[in-house]
Order: sequence, then C-alpha cells, then structure tokens
Amino acid sequence: MSLVAEAFASQVAATEPWPENATLYQQLKGEQILLSDNASSLAVQAFLQMCDLPIKVVCRANAEYMSPSGKVPFIHVGNQVVSELGPIVQFVKAKGHSLSDGLDEVQKAEMKAYMELVNNMLLTAELYLQWCDEATVGEITHSRYGYPYPWPLNHILAYQKQWEVKRKMKAIGWGNKTLDQVLEDVDQCCQALSQRLGTQPYFFNKQPTELDALVFGHLFTILTTQLINDELSEKVKNYSNLLAFCRRIEQNYFEDKERVPLRRKSKTQSEENTLKKRKAKSKLWILVRTLGGSLVKTLPLWRLTNSY
Repeated sequence: MSLVAEAFASQVAATEPWPENATLYQQLKGEQILLSDNASSLAVQAFLQMCDLPIKVVCRANAEYMSPSGKVPFIHVGNQVVSELGPIVQFVKAKGHSLSDGLDEVQKAEMKAYMELVNNMLLTAELYLQWCDEATVGEITHSRYGYPYPWPLNHILAYQKQWEVKRKMKAIGWGNKTLDQVLEDVDQCCQALSQRLGTQPYFFNKQPTELDALVFGHLFTILTTQLINDELSEKVKNYSNLLAFCRRIEQNYFEDKERVPLRRKSKTQSEENTLKKRKAKSKLWILVRTLGGSLVKTLPLWRLTNSY
C-alpha cells in the first residue's frame, strides 16, 4: 500500500466510532512487566477511562515485539494499531474525543511542557533504576524481562536491552549519574508537579487532561511497585497533594476495576520464594559462565530453578 493510500485508510478509520472490542496490549502483569512499561500502560488506561472509552487489557509475553514502535502499551482499534500515549491521544482526538479542548493555547503549551517534564524526569529515572542500578538489575530486572524465554535467550535479550538503555542514558547525559542524583531529579520533578497542582483536584482545575493521566500512571506505579527498597516511592510520599491526586483518580476511574491498593504491600511468602529463586538463578548463571564448556552438564540444574 502506498503512503497516500495508507494515510487515507487511517483517516477513514479515525472517523469510525470507537468499537466495544478495542484492546490494549502490554507484557505479562505479574511476572514480566517492568516499572516504566507498567507506568506507561497505566497512563494510557487512565486516559481512555477519562475519555469514557472501553478498552480490554490483554497481557502478552511478546507485546514489546508486537508493537509497531517496539514500545508498550499499544492499542488495537478496528484495523488500526497505535502505540504510546502521545500518538494514542492524537488517534482518539481524531475520533472526536479530547480532554484538552477546553484549554486555551497558553494552557495547552503549559500542559505539553509538564508532560515533557514527566517523560524526561520520571520515565528516564524509571529506566535508569531498572537497567543501570546494579542491585535492581540483579534482583528484579533481568529475571522479569527474560521471564518468558528459555535459557540462554532470556539472558541474551536482557543484556541486549540493558546495553540499549545504557547507551541512551549516555546520549542524554545520564550515563555518569549516581542513584542519589537520579532520586534528587525525581524529587525536583515531584516538587514542580506538586506546586502546579496546588489544592486543585486536577492540574487544570476541575477536569482531567492527558497530563493528569500521564502523571497518575507514573506516580501510582511508583507507589505500588515493590522494589528492593522504598527510596523512589518515598520521594513521592513527601507530597501529600500528589498522594491525594492519585487516590482521587483511582477512585473516580478505576473503582470498579481490579487494582493494587495505594499502600505498599509487604513481601508475601510467594514473593520471598521468587526472590530466592532469582538469586539462585543469578548464582547459577555466574557458575555457568565460569565453567564455560560445562554448559550441558549444568543445564538440568538450570531447568529446575527456571520456575516462578
């Protein structure tokens, strides 16, 4: 199909009503999805809820590779596949649904500036934490990212992704940052968001916009995701109006949905067992790399520990 024909088909599809079987795809919720992707997926879900558009969430192990941009989430609406919040907002707007039509041009510019702030600070900090902080990488990231794949593909894909993210961090000037510096950036971002929100229910007074959906997706995920420590979530908890903001959106748009409560849960016995298995696999992987030629002999032991 030519570019002109493809553009025409997209315009025709955009004028069609929103279907009841629209689907959002993301990675496996309990075993695979990482902090940053979970935040991005929740932001899109919140946006569609605010637009009162039905969406079914489907978890697929290969969602990242199904996406046209290689990023999640993505939605399948009719014969259209659209990924990431920005393009999804534009796609939904073409169908006649917009959360920011009531804003003037100055407010729209301000909204976009704060959305850039969230993406440049919170999203980047999440990526840094899950791929550049060695403790988090060893305890959580590698085993979750490689969960659906057999050995040694799980390690190959995880190390490849880590290399890509680290290269991006160097390109944007985050390569030499320490974890404390990243957490300070998160705190400054939360401070700016807290000051802009003030005592209002939403960032632009009484009605939510895509900025509210984006901020909620990241803050709520940070607050409810079990990491190796609470340093990241504590930065958000310092701002009571941001906590109230998250609770408000949860209650208004997700009250009938199955969801994780805002309170951070302590590790269950199952989670403790999972962490022990991850540590065992990490130690075994070091052993396998050290032995080199003994891969075949260690493979059965590996399979015994390759369960959740």
